[in-house]
Amino acid sequence: MAANLVRDGFRVVGYDVLPEAGRRLRRAGGEAAKDIRDVADAAAVIITSLPSASALIQVATELAAGPKGPRRSGSGADLSGPRERQIIIETSTLPIEVKEQARAALARRGAVLLDCPLSGTGAQARTKDIAVYASGDAASYRKIVPVLEGFSRVNYYVGPFGNGSKMKFAANLLVAIHNVAGAEAMVLAMKSGLDPALAYKALTDGAGKSRMFQVRGPMMVKGDYSSDVTMKLSVWQKDMNVIADFAKANGCPTPLFSATAPLYIAATATDPTEDTGAVCAIIEKMANYRRKKRR
Repeated sequence: MAANLVRDGFRVVGYDVLPEAGRRLRRAGGEAAKDIRDVADAAAVIITSLPSASALIQVATELAAGPKGPRRSGSGADLSGPRERQIIIETSTLPIEVKEQARAALARRGAVLLDCPLSGTGAQARTKDIAVYASGDAASYRKIVPVLEGFSRVNYYVGPFGNGSKMKFAANLLVAIHNVAGAEAMVLAMKSGLDPALAYKALTDGAGKSRMFQVRGPMMVKGDYSSDVTMKLSVWQKDMNVIADFAKANGCPTPLFSATAPLYIAATATDPTEDTGAVCAIIEKMANYRRKKRR
C-alpha cells in the first residue's frame, strides 16, 4: 500500500514495530519514522493496518496523545499553528466495538477515524487489486478519496461508521467458502485422475470460477502453501472468529461458513504460517489422496 502511494506521488511516512518493514519502505521511496507519534506529526492523513484489537487501541492511544512538539516543514518553518483535522483511515479487520473505542479516543483530540477495511490479499495489494469499504464521516471520506485511489482498485462509501466492517465480514465470509470450495473441487478432480494444472485452467474458465480460486488455485496445483503466502492461517483465524461472533450477534445462520471452520482450524494446527489455501491439503488427507511425485 505504501509503495503504491509513493508511486502515485504521495509523500509517505510510516512506522512499523518490525525494523525490516521500515527498510522496505525506504527502498520503495518512503520515509521510515522512529515511532507512531512521528507519523502523527508528519501526516494529515494516516492509514493504520494492524493485526489485533490491542494493537489498534495502542496506536489510537499514541495518536490521541497529540504531537510531541511543533511541526516543522522541510525548510524548518514552524507549523505549530492551526491545522486541518487529522483523518485516520483504519483498514484492519477487527470487531466494530474495538474500532468504536479507537474512534472515541481520537475524537477527543479532534481527529476523525474512518472504518475502511480492505478486500483482497497481500499479493493483490501489491498490484492495487484491492477494494476499500469506507464508512464514517462522509465529508472526511470525500477528502481522502485521492489517497484511497492511490493504493486500491476501487472504493465504496457504504454509510455510517461500522458499515465498512460489516461489508468486510460479508466479503470474508465468501472468501472462506470460495477458498474451501475451490480446494474441494481440486481434490475431486485430482483423485479422479485429472491433471491438476489442466483442472485449474478449465475450472477457472467455467461458470463456477471465483476470484479466490484464481488466487489460490495455483498453490493447490503445486501443493505448496509456504512459498508465496497471501494470507497466513494464523491471521485468518482471527478473521474467522470475528465473522462468527458478528453473525451470532445478529442471529444470522451461516451454515456454509460454519462448515469451513474445522478445515481452517486443522490447517492452522498443521502449520499456522502457511497460506489459507492449505485447506486443500487437509481435504486431500480426508480423501486419502496422495500426489504423484514429479519427475
